[in-house]
Parts: sequence; structure tokens; C-alpha cells
Amino acid sequence: MNHGQEQFLSFILERVKDDKVEEAKGLLVENFKKLTEGNFTQDDILQFIPKMMALLKPEKLGEVQTVVMQFAENFSDLLSNSKLG
Repeated sequence: MNHGQEQFLSFILERVKDDKVEEAKGLLVENFKKLTEGNFTQDDILQFIPKMMALLKPEKLGEVQTVVMQFAENFSDLLSNSKLG
């Protein structure tokens, strides 16, 4: 896991429901692994978002959505600069 992923993980875990921290961590680590291996797909994103949103504290949804959008933009930049670009 790179530094940016560690920061994102920490940010998200601070905002999930107390009884869902381990579930959220597992979901994030799994998706970071796919991203690092180059196997993270649009389908993964579509599955990830509703799962993660369900784990978040309701009062943190707006804050997290803003950061996730920034992360998604960075992901798009990675794709355009990779072998696909």
C-alpha cells in the first residue's frame, strides 16, 4: 500500500461506523490490491461505492463523497498515464 492509499484508508476508517471498521478496512485493502496490480475495474468501483457508503457514519457521507470524487479523478489520471493512455 502506498502513502496515498494509507492516508485514504486512515481518512475513511475514521468515518465509518464503529462496528464496521474491520469490514471497511478489508474492503479498502482488497480494492487497493486490485488497483496496485492493475486489475481495478469500473465494475469494482460500482460494487465498492454502495458497500462503503453503507459502512459510513451518516453524518460523514458528504465529506467522504467529496474526497472519493478527488480519488476517482486521480484514478482516471492513473489510467490515462498507464499503458492504456
